[in-house]
Amino acid sequence: MDKFDLAVIGGGPGGLVVASVAAQTGMRVCLIEKASLLGGDCLHSGCVPSKTLLHLAQVVHNTRRGVQEGLLGSMPEVDFSSAIDRVQAVIAEIQLHDDPQRFRSYGCDVRFGKAAFISPQQLAVAGDLIQARRFVIATGSYPAIPPIHGLEEAGYFTNESIFLRRALPESLAVLGGGPVGVELAQAFARLGSRVTLIEAAERILPGSDPVVSAALAAQLESEGICIRSGVSVQSARREGDSRQLQFADGGTVECERILVATGRKPVVYGLGLEQAGVTFNPGGIVVDRRMRTSQHHIYAVGDVCGPYALTHMAEYQAGIALANIVFRFPKRADYRVVPRVVYSDPELASVGLTPAEADAAGIRYDIAEFPLAEIDRAITEGNRCGMARILIRKDRVIGASILAPHAGELIHELALAMRLQAKVREISELVHAYPSYAQLHRRTVNSRYAPLLQSRKVRWLTWLLQRLVP
Repeated sequence: MDKFDLAVIGGGPGGLVVASVAAQTGMRVCLIEKASLLGGDCLHSGCVPSKTLLHLAQVVHNTRRGVQEGLLGSMPEVDFSSAIDRVQAVIAEIQLHDDPQRFRSYGCDVRFGKAAFISPQQLAVAGDLIQARRFVIATGSYPAIPPIHGLEEAGYFTNESIFLRRALPESLAVLGGGPVGVELAQAFARLGSRVTLIEAAERILPGSDPVVSAALAAQLESEGICIRSGVSVQSARREGDSRQLQFADGGTVECERILVATGRKPVVYGLGLEQAGVTFNPGGIVVDRRMRTSQHHIYAVGDVCGPYALTHMAEYQAGIALANIVFRFPKRADYRVVPRVVYSDPELASVGLTPAEADAAGIRYDIAEFPLAEIDRAITEGNRCGMARILIRKDRVIGASILAPHAGELIHELALAMRLQAKVREISELVHAYPSYAQLHRRTVNSRYAPLLQSRKVRWLTWLLQRLVP
């Protein structure tokens, strides 16, 4: 039996952070990954391929705009197979950072195979037994498939298979209007597919600010995407190379291919968690704020325990686990300031509370809002769709949503303001470069002061000061 200080189950972002740092501190670490490569879903079928495809779709979209605006003579043919080649090349390049030899050079024992607990202190891995003082479970999540009659027979793609397809579907039905569904719907539409985006809730991105998600929905529709929200798919069937989706209200959608993007489920089954005495449910492994499970020597990070299925959240939680495991510092997770980004065009980024969450918590707040169309940098680039909405309580930011190009970068100024509990006037007083999209922050905050400047009290005070002060 091989004995270690720490065994890490899962070679995705969270597991890799824990294993590399712990090994470099001198701990005896075993990293176990069930697939044949490290990197996890983010690298092979999530963040990296999707953002690469979105970039290529943006190139096509900009070319199309160039033709429409008379800058280019004609629209060239889109080679989708070459786009997939580029996606795979990017994955391969980043895969070099996750080479097992790199982690072995840190002193980490890297093994490939399915791991399962046989007791609270032991794992079985590909016929070998491993004993460790502590464990970190970072097994991630997998696509959730809705129970739609006939869906299996009709055939469908998920994010795990769509990037392996080399032919662009003439028409595509995307089930799920969350971040993954929205991003891939726009990418395939820009590359030339006729796309229908289907969401059971009353609007796409139901967890976001409704004003901002409505603006993004309008942009998607302007690009030819048909959005069907508030509908439930009852059944699916296939006839030759064509599929049909039947809605509960009797409506139908015809398509060549189906993409399922209806959420994800944590990988908790088949790990022997019952034998380890680890409490879990279909929603994931139960952890405390120190990332400890019900067995305090066993930790969990990332999608397998939530609350956010985000790569940067897995990395953040890995840092919390490391502080407790390696340095024995009782560090606790804090989820109040977590940036969340939908990488559509324009991007939708948010942090902190949404209006619905603030209302549910009984928090009184004001909203400062400003349109992107009045930001000079946006005007120069022809980007008019977008806005910023900042929730303010007692002169401090408690939440924000930005719909704009590069919103995923812009949101961090507001996240830092929240983290430092800065007053909103400090955002206004910060010098923002001109012309930049970041001026959206200052203009949004300043919009609060316009009514005050125009009030009778301020006008009277100004009149008085001009006459009394030489």
